[in-house]
Amino acid sequence: MPGTENDDVRDLATFGYKQELDRSLGSFSSFAAGFSYISILTGVPQMFYLGYSAGGPAFFWTWPLVFVGQFLVALCFAEMASAYPLSGGVYQWSKQVGTPLGGWLTGWVYLACQILSLAAVALALQNTLPQISGWFQWFGDGSRPEDQARNAVLLGCALIAFTTVINAVGVKLMAYVNNAGVFAELLGVILLIVLLFWHAVRGPSILVETYERGVGEPGGYLGAFLAAAVMASYVMYGFDTAGTLAEETSNPRRRAPRAILRALAAAGVAGGLLIAAGIMAMPDPADPAMGQVSGGLPMVIKTVLGPSVGTVFLVEVVFAVVVCSLAVHAGTVRLIFAMARDNSLPFAETLAKVTGETRTPIAPAIVTGILAAGILLVNVNAPRLIETMCAVALVWANLAYLMVTTPMLLARFRDGRAEEPAPPGDRFSLGRWGLPVNLAATVWGVFVVINMSWPRAEIYGDHPIGRYAALHATAGLLAIGATYYLAVGRLRAGVRPEHAAEELDFADPGVIAQLAPGESS
Repeated sequence: MPGTENDDVRDLATFGYKQELDRSLGSFSSFAAGFSYISILTGVPQMFYLGYSAGGPAFFWTWPLVFVGQFLVALCFAEMASAYPLSGGVYQWSKQVGTPLGGWLTGWVYLACQILSLAAVALALQNTLPQISGWFQWFGDGSRPEDQARNAVLLGCALIAFTTVINAVGVKLMAYVNNAGVFAELLGVILLIVLLFWHAVRGPSILVETYERGVGEPGGYLGAFLAAAVMASYVMYGFDTAGTLAEETSNPRRRAPRAILRALAAAGVAGGLLIAAGIMAMPDPADPAMGQVSGGLPMVIKTVLGPSVGTVFLVEVVFAVVVCSLAVHAGTVRLIFAMARDNSLPFAETLAKVTGETRTPIAPAIVTGILAAGILLVNVNAPRLIETMCAVALVWANLAYLMVTTPMLLARFRDGRAEEPAPPGDRFSLGRWGLPVNLAATVWGVFVVINMSWPRAEIYGDHPIGRYAALHATAGLLAIGATYYLAVGRLRAGVRPEHAAEELDFADPGVIAQLAPGESS
């Protein structure tokens, strides 16, 4: 099975691309990229209140439901990552098994999602740093919403500047920082789960209590359960990042699929245990603050563990937010590079250029940072608009996933398989389970997109325009993307000559040293 740089470079050349990026990532770095994107310590404390307000303690059961559904999608992605180990992830996978238009729209939708996601994650610093020290609240005392919004923009822009520099320097530095952050996050999550279970004041029976959620409401208990499931959907996405970094991973056909599955599995188990521990340890499950943005799991941690220990975990959350932003930024850079290399974006020559000894695309890192910071600036005067668009971004993420699993399913019905054959022993394959898993993943994707788009006031607000923001924004995004591709993109699409693979002597060590420097870590 391919395990040398020679094999990886030759393998990439079969897809028409030459090796330009620094292939230096190993198994843990690949896993860490996906795990840090999901980021349990970022998402679960931040969104806990949303699930609790909708379903009470019983909202816990929405977590395993969403985990199983997303794991079905991850199994399909593992097949794609093994069959098509290319930068760009979902863009490449959709293009390879579907149509050029479908691939372009998938990349376009996911690109918009990732830029919004980077801005949203950066805003999360406002929920942690000022609680650690008032020194981090630069505008007022933080009591006024407008001061909080301005301060969130300042902290977020500083974080985006940091991730821009790290991603521009190169994948090795990004991996070192990300690996250290993920290691710290894993230790922090485990310790927090143990401490909360140690301080549990009630048994697992609390996990079936609803505290009258759904009673007398439209949809009843089912409606409350579906609304609560939005919380888990907010957290469990981005596990495809290991596939996006395939051209910087040694032996990606083997490592990337396993990294995708391990990242989601680790996040799913840790997140479920953290939610259960938090519910069992909370002093008063009937406290309305448990379902409020100012309360939720962070309040439980501080109340149960005390302010000193709680502050320590807030520092852990800051690290998690930083590495999560780093992973989101890195994934966006590779997506822009992959689309530009195929001449599918404006200014493709500049965006696809790989410069310096670090062999990383610098222009996409800078452009991503500028766009995300620009979104943050809108937050100063329109924080509600940004909150709404961040919710819409989650719709776009799952829509992009659906735009991969759907053509995969059609390919299985048409050709009997969804991927090109790979060398024996290399390909991750679902075998005879491929069709039922793919079908279930597609049905699940449709459900998630609909459920995330549902016009709930607690997510999209009470205004009629805001309530249907997901539908309107998604239709507009798809219309703009399709119009650009049909009018311009399809006429110029194709691998740019400077990025196309050439006939090379792969037995010459000098060729491999030139094209694929670096050591696996």
